[in-house]
Formats: sequence, C-alpha cells, structure tokens
Amino acid sequence: MKILFIHQNFPGQFLHLAPALAARGHHVMALTDEKNQRASPVRVLRYKTPGALDLPPMLGRTYGEMAERGWVAARGCRALRDRHGYAPDLIFGHSGWGETLFLREIWPEAKLLVYAELMYRTRGHDVGFDPEISPGSDEARVGTVARSAHLIQGLVQADAGLSPTQYQAKSFPPELRGKLTVIHDGIDTQKVRPDPQAELALPDGRKLRAGDEVLTYVSRSLEPYRGFHRFMRALPEVLRTRPNAQVVLVGADGASYGGLPKDTPSWREKLLAELDGRLDLARIHFLGRVPYSHYLALLQVSRVHCYLTYPFVLSWSLTEAMAAGCYVVGSDTEPVRELIRDGESGRLVPFFDQPALEAALIRGLAGDPEAPRLRAAARDTIRQGYDLHGHCLPRLIDWVESFAP
Repeated sequence: MKILFIHQNFPGQFLHLAPALAARGHHVMALTDEKNQRASPVRVLRYKTPGALDLPPMLGRTYGEMAERGWVAARGCRALRDRHGYAPDLIFGHSGWGETLFLREIWPEAKLLVYAELMYRTRGHDVGFDPEISPGSDEARVGTVARSAHLIQGLVQADAGLSPTQYQAKSFPPELRGKLTVIHDGIDTQKVRPDPQAELALPDGRKLRAGDEVLTYVSRSLEPYRGFHRFMRALPEVLRTRPNAQVVLVGADGASYGGLPKDTPSWREKLLAELDGRLDLARIHFLGRVPYSHYLALLQVSRVHCYLTYPFVLSWSLTEAMAAGCYVVGSDTEPVRELIRDGESGRLVPFFDQPALEAALIRGLAGDPEAPRLRAAARDTIRQGYDLHGHCLPRLIDWVESFAP
C-alpha cells in the first residue's frame, strides 16, 4: 500500500508508526513544511512555507491561515501527481494545521485519515477555565467557534480519525465522534523506565542523583496552560519547608498554547518578578529545552514530579513521567484523571487550590510512605495501556491497514 503522511512538523505523532509501516513492506513517504529539518525515519518531501496573509484580526484569521497552508500542501501533492504520477492509496495527516483540507480534490480515490488531536470548545475546556489569564468572555467564545472551522471540516472530509485519549476524542461534536478511534501514540517503556543509578548534571556542575530530594516540572513552554504560575507560586512554601530540596524545570520561555504576558517578555520573568525576594534562586534550576537523554535522567532522579494542566491536550511528558516511575502530583483536571487515580497511581489536587498543591509537594518530598506503591502503579498504568511495542503500535498498524483497498 502507498501511504503518504502529512504533518508540518513531521514526524511528530507519526515517529514510530511511519517506519513501522515501511518495515512491513508499505511504500511510505511524508510531506512536511520546508522549514522543518527534523530527522525523518522515511523519505520526506517538502512544501513551500505559506507566506504572510493580510487577514482580519479575529474571526477569519485562523481559518485563513489553515486554508492557505492546506492549499500550499495541496499544490505540493498536485506536483507529485502530475509530474511523477504518484497516487497514494492512503493519506494520514494531522488536521490541526489545515494540511488535509483540500487533498480530496487531488486524490479523490485515496482513503483519508486524520489525526484529530483536539476540538476547541467554548465551555468546559481551556476557555474561561483560568479567569486570571483568560476570562470566558463572549469575544473569547466567539473566537473559539471561529477557529474550530478547519478542524470540523477536516474530520468531515476524512474517512476516519484518530485521537490519542478519550478526553481528546470527546472534545469533538457527538455527530463526528463515530469516526474516531482512540489509540495513544505509545511510550517505549523499555527506554523510559526507572533507573536507580541515574544522574543529572546541572549547569553549575552539581549532580543530582536518584534518591535526592528533587522536585521536577516539565513543559514544552513555561506557561499557564501547563500550570506554570500555580507551580511557581507553590515554591516559596515548598522551599521554606524543605530546605534541602532542589527544583528543576525544563521548558522554553515562549508560549505553545496561550499568549505571552502583556507586561513582560515571558511567564518565567513575570513569575520571578512577582515572587521576588521569596525564592531561594540557588535551588531553582531553569534548564530550558534539553536533549532527550537529559530529560529522561531528570525524570529518573525526580522524587516528586509536578504535572498541571488546563482541560486541554494531554502532554507526552505525563505519560513518560509515569513510565519512568515518577511520584506524580497532578492537577485534578479531566485529561489527567484519565491516567491517574488519586491515591492509587499518583496524587491529584484541584488546579486552583494553592495550599493543597503545596501540601502535596511537601508530602512527596518529605518521603511519602506510599511513594513506592504509587510509583509502581504509575508505571504499570503505562505498561498495561500505553506501551508502544506491546499495545499501541500494533493497534495503530492494524487500524491503518484496515483501510487498505
């Protein structure tokens, strides 16, 4: 079967699936943005990055941007068709950036699958969840409806869609959920596992080791969507109570989902200014983005790992932290509850309950007697339902191959 993957940041969620299908004898290629220079496990072609558009400030902007990217991707596919006679049997693309919007017009006979990561919702998800950062105004809800158009269109046109969690699948309208299958991308639990010999070198030369009193936090970007502000505000009490604790944060200063603060260049700078004089900065280590091996070592030396999130896309970092056997203190929000049961495989606290978060972090750092059981249960959760080779990848392969002509 000829399979074409489309993802502006390929391989993305297709990191394991694309080469596995190629290894089974399928002819696999990928189409991605020309600016994406990530290493690829399969042959990659690139389309021209969409140029800047003169778009209205709110309602039409997102759809215009996604439609433009979709048309650029479609032109790249048309060149494949007309110049090289290429015709895939199956197309599998991420619908989040509009790349699949017009592919039916290029290859009407091909099966079209989409990775349906999340549907924006006006209530019950991120909009209005955190009034301090994003009030649930009429304007915010109307803007959310408008920026959902390409996601609905993408799934309507597709033969089927894939979501990584039940929570993310349920974000789509009931009329479309019948098209969705839920299979997680998968965690390699042989690679991501506890290591009692793990060490992490800090920029100042100090080394942290498994068993040390280390509090960890990971997010692609240090921002409110991942509870960065709640975590930082817990640190004065945590550091006061636990004088030997070291805090290590991984993540960049940008914004992956929400916006940047209006009065400072980054949320890190904003929170450090807000907490000025209340933090022992010698014990707080911002590492930025790190190589994957450093990230794994961070999880393996962690005594307490804090994962907070709005009701939104679930982070790979939570599943990997659990696979590494971390003692997780997480937010009691729906995407987290899908993986963690409070008191069984981790500790959950209400997102906005600052004293509860502080108490949970302190309890874990002090040496919760239940920690060994919670750590083992966290890893078992991933091994039993999210393991890459034993569970997820075989199901993903079967799902894709079920659409063979």
